[in-house]
Amino acid sequence: MPPRILGVIPARFASTRFPGKALASISGKPMVRHVWERASQSRLLDRLLVATDDERIAAAARDFGAETALTSLAHTSGTDRVAEAAATTDAEIIVNIQGDEPLIDPAAIDLAISTLLDDPACRMATLKRRIERAEDVANPNVVKVVTTFDGWALYFSRSPIPSNRGGSARWWKHIGLYVYRRDLLLAYSGLRRGELEQAEQLEQLRALENGIGIRVAETEYDTIGVDTPEDLDAVLKLWSSRQNLTEQHG
Repeated sequence: MPPRILGVIPARFASTRFPGKALASISGKPMVRHVWERASQSRLLDRLLVATDDERIAAAARDFGAETALTSLAHTSGTDRVAEAAATTDAEIIVNIQGDEPLIDPAAIDLAISTLLDDPACRMATLKRRIERAEDVANPNVVKVVTTFDGWALYFSRSPIPSNRGGSARWWKHIGLYVYRRDLLLAYSGLRRGELEQAEQLEQLRALENGIGIRVAETEYDTIGVDTPEDLDAVLKLWSSRQNLTEQHG
């Protein structure tokens, strides 16, 4: 029997830079609904739910037909929220689908899942995309990843890695979509936090520092996350341009 695969969309209300962003309207729908609708198009997910710490988000999610899980206010990361929600299910593989990416590509979700399914030794998988804009290399908000020949993560950093001393460097952006085997996800918050994770403020480094490999697959999908009202404006402009293009070729 194939493993049961659960997608969880963590959505907290008290975002520091954009409180209530999960309910921000995009084309008349709350942002979390766009994430849910696109994730629902995944071919490999057996179940999908919204995990939140706020009844307002839960109520909105129930209104558009999503399954919800109310989770603790004490969680400091989306991973902890996803783990709490997943612990009450029988899912063997869990996908952490960022709740602030309304343009998430369902094919990217399936690619990350397939990457883990195809390798029994893999306990955690994620994605990368080739960096095309020079300004992204130095941008600390664009996380870079370097991998082995066969696609295992060597390191993630906010700094430009590798250096380009030899003049032939290629840079890869980490796409923050994670797939976990159940045992690892439920144990993740209890793993030791090392100096690298604390220095970079990148939670995925906890796995590497504890000797847990992360398989990284290449995708064409690029994240467009909403962390601030300005980010939402950018998404609205992109959304409008895509709608206009669709109508022109309708």
